Amino acid sequence: EENKFAQASRLKRHQNIHTGEKPYQCVQCGKSFAEAGALKIHKRTHTGEKPYQCGQCGKKAGALKTHKRTHTGEKPFQCVQCGKTFAQSSHLIRHKRTHTGEKPFQCVQCGKHFTLASNLKTHKRIHSGEKPYQCVQCGQSFAQAANLRRHKRTHTHHNTIKLDHKSVHTPVKMPVFKPMFC
Repeated sequence: EENKFAQASRLKRHQNIHTGEKPYQCVQCGKSFAEAGALKIHKRTHTGEKPYQCGQCGKKAGALKTHKRTHTGEKPFQCVQCGKTFAQSSHLIRHKRTHTGEKPFQCVQCGKHFTLASNLKTHKRIHSGEKPYQCVQCGQSFAQAANLRRHKRTHTHHNTIKLDHKSVHTPVKMPVFKPMFC
């Protein structure tokens, strides 16, 4: 099938898909895109803007076409190595790294490489000491959201008994002793 373009600029934009050229870069995270429209949609991940509403479920979405695939089950992006399919091209790109071993995101402080930008972002907290996830019950802070979620269970599902300076989590509710005042 031959594509025809009325304007040279549209042809050039289309050729970026084939050449791999990505001249449109996000100033917030550095991610690059072949088309300006793709960058515009990407920027919504930073702003949280969701200008479209799904007619099927009512959910607001930043990219309605992508969201609709959750209803249809459509997965148009296929890995040529293993045949696995994906609803989003970015998920295919990320998946390909499992075959190639590519780790394009590098920590400038220690040189460690990561397959995902989000893993690098989390890793950087080791160097900075940043702990943005705080428990509202006790104030303890964590570098990773998963560690906070695990910690929260100590407040809701378990009581902690201190034995020889080690915390032991028990699944049964222990009696709470209130201090008595004279």
